[in-house]
Amino acid sequence: MKLSYLIDKSLAGRELRLLALGPWGFSEKLWKRIKWNGRILVNGREHHDARLRVKTGDRVELIWQEKTNVIPVQLPLDILYEDDMLLVVNKPANMLIHPTYGSSRDTLVHAVAGYLARKGEQAGVHPLYRLDRDTTGVVVIAKSAKVQYEMTRRHDQLSREYLAIIEGHLANKKGRLTEPIGPDPAHKNCWMVRRDGRSAVTEYEVVKEGPNCSLLKIHLLTGRTHQIRVHFSSIGHPLIGDRLYGRTCQLLARQALHAQCISFAHPHDGRKIICQAPVPDDMQQFMQSCFT
Repeated sequence: MKLSYLIDKSLAGRELRLLALGPWGFSEKLWKRIKWNGRILVNGREHHDARLRVKTGDRVELIWQEKTNVIPVQLPLDILYEDDMLLVVNKPANMLIHPTYGSSRDTLVHAVAGYLARKGEQAGVHPLYRLDRDTTGVVVIAKSAKVQYEMTRRHDQLSREYLAIIEGHLANKKGRLTEPIGPDPAHKNCWMVRRDGRSAVTEYEVVKEGPNCSLLKIHLLTGRTHQIRVHFSSIGHPLIGDRLYGRTCQLLARQALHAQCISFAHPHDGRKIICQAPVPDDMQQFMQSCFT
């Protein structure tokens, strides 16, 4: 990875380290990686002094190796968008984002690593957020640690829209759930609404109602683990098919949750990127049987 910066009057006289950690948007971890294992060039000459002060007209180049340690695996990958900084994919059900144990090689990051290897592209694999194993839909992956850091800092500018099917009907057809969420001490790997939890905000709108269920459009304003599932279960309307926070469903073998759309400003030029993932077959079939 190579990034080049031309120093103008507004940056003249500042130290390299402070420029990297400030206006250039590098994390402390990545800056240290560049300093010790990469290269820093000023006007074509290599420098090792992080406190070097630059002058107007200087050309600064930061160079480092960007690759993944994940073993490439040849798995199907549904790509919605790609450029040299980002990859956006449509994750299927029954797939983890990251491995939870050493021998697992069927995760999304393995599939992405396999895709990049086939292309001969040396890039990182840095998902910006996670979806549960059985939640389908859009996942954004940064190809470098710098892009990941930039977009994570501006996480509130990512607009994430979900489709969910819940049990029963809501009294308010539009609303916002704001109860904090924290670990459930009685159940491993489960979460719950609790006063001392982290803030969580879920906006929803009812799209359709069936005899015993409702289709919702949901916007996440925070990204807590199991947030949508926990919030709706806490008000007595768990997601259809949610074995962890509700109950199983004969017509749907997983929780009815799909990350349908994401929009964000591109980290390079600020243009708006919108990516949509089609509703998967199992949810479509359930919707046809319950909302027609």
